[in-house]
Amino acid sequence: MTPTWHDRGFAELTAAELYAIVALREQVFVVEQACAYLDADGIDPHCRHVWAQAGDDLHAYLRYVPAGAKYEEASLGRVVVAPAARGTGLGRALMRRALDDYGDRLLRIAAQAHLERFYAELGFRTVSAPFLEDGIPHLYMLRDPTPRSW
Repeated sequence: MTPTWHDRGFAELTAAELYAIVALREQVFVVEQACAYLDADGIDPHCRHVWAQAGDDLHAYLRYVPAGAKYEEASLGRVVVAPAARGTGLGRALMRRALDDYGDRLLRIAAQAHLERFYAELGFRTVSAPFLEDGIPHLYMLRDPTPRSW
């Protein structure tokens, strides 16, 4: 099934959409990765929320965080692919979609270190030594703006 793509501001989300987003983030980041952390970090209301959905199932998600809301630069975060959708290329498609829409500005990510090559292939460069975030090795990575072609 081909996913349907969505890109909405926080106030545009329905209760069901927000619930599905939080449920996927908790399923992967809290339960699967065994990290006790506060997902409701106060940033979501400032973000654009981008996701792929097939039927009622949310398959991939990320949030675009504007400059100044979390970092000096704009950022992409909470990048997640549902376990059932992994290995399908959906994570790369999600990132490409976000970069098409938001890649015209400097972007920072706090990438899990094991995904460094994946993000490097999308134009991000490592700008920090590894650090622990919620017990998982991470790296800061930046991606220089790409001018829009239109």
